[in-house]
Amino acid sequence: MQKSPHKFCILGATFNNCNLGVGALASGIVTSIVSQYPDADVSILDYAREPSTYHYQVGDRDVSIQIVNVRFSKRVYLSNNIALLIVWTLLLRLVPSRGWRNKWMMKNRVLRHILQADAIVSIAGGDSFSDIYGMARLAYVALPQLLVLSSGQELVLLPQTLGPFRRASAKAVARFIMKHAKSVYSRDRESIREAEAILGSDADPEKLKMSYDMAFVMPPVAPAQLNVSGWLQSRDGSRLVGLNVSGLLFVSTPDGGDPFGFRDEYRKLVYRIIDFFVAEKNTRVLLIPHVLGCGAESDADACAQVHQKLAAQYGSRIHHVEGSYTPAEMKYVIGQCDFFLGSRMHACIAALSQTIPTVAIAYSRKFLGVMETIGVEDIVVDPQSMSGDAILDVIARLYQQKDELRSRLKNKMPEVKARVLGLWSRIGDSVVSEDLRVVQILDAIPAQPRVGCQIEDK
Repeated sequence: MQKSPHKFCILGATFNNCNLGVGALASGIVTSIVSQYPDADVSILDYAREPSTYHYQVGDRDVSIQIVNVRFSKRVYLSNNIALLIVWTLLLRLVPSRGWRNKWMMKNRVLRHILQADAIVSIAGGDSFSDIYGMARLAYVALPQLLVLSSGQELVLLPQTLGPFRRASAKAVARFIMKHAKSVYSRDRESIREAEAILGSDADPEKLKMSYDMAFVMPPVAPAQLNVSGWLQSRDGSRLVGLNVSGLLFVSTPDGGDPFGFRDEYRKLVYRIIDFFVAEKNTRVLLIPHVLGCGAESDADACAQVHQKLAAQYGSRIHHVEGSYTPAEMKYVIGQCDFFLGSRMHACIAALSQTIPTVAIAYSRKFLGVMETIGVEDIVVDPQSMSGDAILDVIARLYQQKDELRSRLKNKMPEVKARVLGLWSRIGDSVVSEDLRVVQILDAIPAQPRVGCQIEDK
């Protein structure tokens, strides 16, 4: 009899988020699952009004991903209302027979899906397992995890930033989830220390583990249409610098100050960086958003504002990416650059994973922690502790050392990607050889050509 495919359910990552970093995590997770289990049945448990199916391409395989929808609604009578489901599963735990409990849960579409999964994993948007964005955001990502645990299923926290947790209530929620999870993976060492402090005597070194960010293995995909393709093809031999401008950081307070406590205003830093590369280094600058939409935090709006302000001054030396793209397509765009600077971490990961020399402009500890894991912590600049002059000095030094940085990345990236792709041999049933599947998936992902330039010119 043919064995049924392994069933994996993902929490806290979607493909339709305006923040492409969240989609990059989803793409990396699916890519790594399929690398170990080519016939896997992959689904996402997410907040949505209707169930749907998303098609994701890994190599030559089209992966149909079922979106199982739960509701975060005042209409508690809905059969997929997450609060109702948690209460229902907790009440069923009073039933002494596990068989009877499962029989009743199988009557509900969402609970049936949870019970039938071989492995359930959570990524919490990469950095939302924390209260720094408020308790509402933490509740939003924690409720599906609590539902899984209350149903009696095992939960794995995938590599992510854990914390910080400032409120006592947030610490209590985090402690409960991490204590009862099967495994807790972090993408930085500071998160491990945070988890150990919260868990106290319950901290288990066999449960708390380090691993690389899942987005490192997302393959780039050339967009069918790219609004800057003609501009890229008309390159005059100068180098191309990509600059990700963060809408989150670009927003100023009414008095013109910086809400993140930067020593120098972020938007002024952006203008200085562009002037440095165009006027002093004779490069071209491509403004690249990594959050499309999302209101005031939109990178796309911030990039458009910068381009509009500087277009008359720099002419064809500066351009910006417009339109809608998938995370993999934006990674392809980033891959056309010779040098990259980013204020969104997954924009930086998109560059680094393609061995592009990068400067990360950090606004939280997650930047430094992730970069330390791959041995490039020196590429992180911190506007909270560094002046604009100091940041420009670091950027100038790293640009001068770009060939050495590229060499370091080329040596490190194969190990990083192999480790991420092999993660599922530790999470799953270990029925597939890690080495064999890693080689197969790396061979299956075709290299993407650069637009209008030679690889060796980078």
